[in-house]
Amino acid sequence: MERDNAAPTARWVATAGISALAAGWAGLGLAQTSGASALERLKPVTDAMLQHPSPADWLSFRRTLNAWGYSPLDQINTRNVKRLHEVWSVPLQGPTIESTPLVHDGVMFVPLPGDKIIALDAATGKELWRFARPGARGAIKRNIAIYGERLFSTSADGSLFAVDARTGKQVWDVPLTGKANTSSGPIIADSKVISGRACAPDAGPKGCVMIANDARTGKELWRTWTIAKPGDPNDKTWGDVPWNKRQQVGTWMPPSYDPALNLVYFGTSVTGPTPKYLLAGNDKTYLYHNSTLALDANTGKIVWYYQHIVDQWDFDHTFARMLVNIRVAPDPKQVTWINPKLKAGEMRDVVTGIPGKTGIVYTLDRRTGEFLWARPTIRQNVVTSIDGATGKVHMNPATEFTRPDQSLEVCPADTGGKDWMPGSYNPKTGLMYMPLENVCSTVTSAGPKTGIGVLGMRINFTRHIAPGVTDVGQVWAISASTGKTAWIHSQRAGTMGLVATGGGLVFDGDIAGVFKALDAKTGKVLWQTKLSGMVSGIPISYAAGGKQYVAVATGPSSNGSSLAALTKEIHAGSARVLHVFALE
Repeated sequence: MERDNAAPTARWVATAGISALAAGWAGLGLAQTSGASALERLKPVTDAMLQHPSPADWLSFRRTLNAWGYSPLDQINTRNVKRLHEVWSVPLQGPTIESTPLVHDGVMFVPLPGDKIIALDAATGKELWRFARPGARGAIKRNIAIYGERLFSTSADGSLFAVDARTGKQVWDVPLTGKANTSSGPIIADSKVISGRACAPDAGPKGCVMIANDARTGKELWRTWTIAKPGDPNDKTWGDVPWNKRQQVGTWMPPSYDPALNLVYFGTSVTGPTPKYLLAGNDKTYLYHNSTLALDANTGKIVWYYQHIVDQWDFDHTFARMLVNIRVAPDPKQVTWINPKLKAGEMRDVVTGIPGKTGIVYTLDRRTGEFLWARPTIRQNVVTSIDGATGKVHMNPATEFTRPDQSLEVCPADTGGKDWMPGSYNPKTGLMYMPLENVCSTVTSAGPKTGIGVLGMRINFTRHIAPGVTDVGQVWAISASTGKTAWIHSQRAGTMGLVATGGGLVFDGDIAGVFKALDAKTGKVLWQTKLSGMVSGIPISYAAGGKQYVAVATGPSSNGSSLAALTKEIHAGSARVLHVFALE
């Protein structure tokens, strides 16, 4: 479960008659600046543009709807990256900064906590406007979406709202669920605003939904529950747990989308409570928690699902699903679990990557959900095997809770392994790049000695560095075709999000405030700089005025703080700043 956005409920307010907010935020208005011409040049964003964006733009959470996190720009490359330097920066506001900017036609849009957005000239950093949704509060906002002439975001009060990209004025505001954790925003799929959320613990299934709204009007088109309901063929997987006690299965990271198949791919989280003996027993699977769900974008119907694990330790599987068309040829020397029916070398449309905290790479056929192959990366002891023919995952009974106040040694930890910090895929190298952490934990079930546990999950954690290693952070480069490890970059500090570029680089930040460029083929560090805070935001690369830029935010991050606690000799600042780099 996500633990870093426990915000008070926000109040829905109509757009009429709202005064400007404190701290200089021009509520629902355009800051009158000379940057108006840049905003006037903005072209409406179409579905075709989202599916095939200009190399200069970053139009979605991972730039493209296939979740690659890849920019084809190559002006900055392995030969000249040593000349990279900071060209502008702007201070940011908010308790936690994990922002992913969008860039379109030379204008940058930065989401911030508290339902705030700022528009900047992407070449200079000059502020164009600020938006603040009245009455709203939220501790994190990782991304927003853009379509037509509007920006879209979700709020901690369960609403979806649209903002005019040119003026910064609110267009509409639609209540959806009531209080919900919406640390990540939506994507756009065929003119629909597709959003997920982390439903509140101990609040039943009400907010455990994926929702589509019309991007033009805000009208709700469909909603699909992440929990099997009475009447669902998988209702029985919850045993005798009544509907109103099924809870906490969230979708708190953005999905990916395949326009050819018209399928949206969501990942889901753990149940509440987490120990299954507190529900209907360890023999049940509690669908659709910790699964990949493929939804028909027109109807919201679940076309197929694949369950990655039965989770007792807060090992959410909500992270980016990469959509790749590739020759599937898993190498049995490094790939532990392979479908025996797979014809090595055949071309497949796959959904791949590391979808959850276990750090296991899964590759599935994205048309059908058929299991193709999987392999572990960092140390894990919760999955003992996967049946290659069926894809069924077998859990380790020694890591399953059976009673109160029971302590188990579990790898990885609730911080990963892999966590929300996204990886990247470079089509030139055929490699996936993944930020991973060597962390394990002692997990204890709630009871008279332990207490009630955290976040409604009925468990507590004591994290520690994995046995036999001293470095917490790693970046792994893994072939999407063969599953082979190309290289591993290890470091003492925990790693954060990545972006890969056409210049043969992988940009990576860490909890020590070091932002670096790695050679995409070898993992060698080619350039690095020390920033004034923990690298907490998700890096992007874009172009404005014919020049390539790399941008990343620093500031507090709950995950970063958890990792920093393991390496207390590392001290990073807490400055909330957006840093932008270009060649000299």
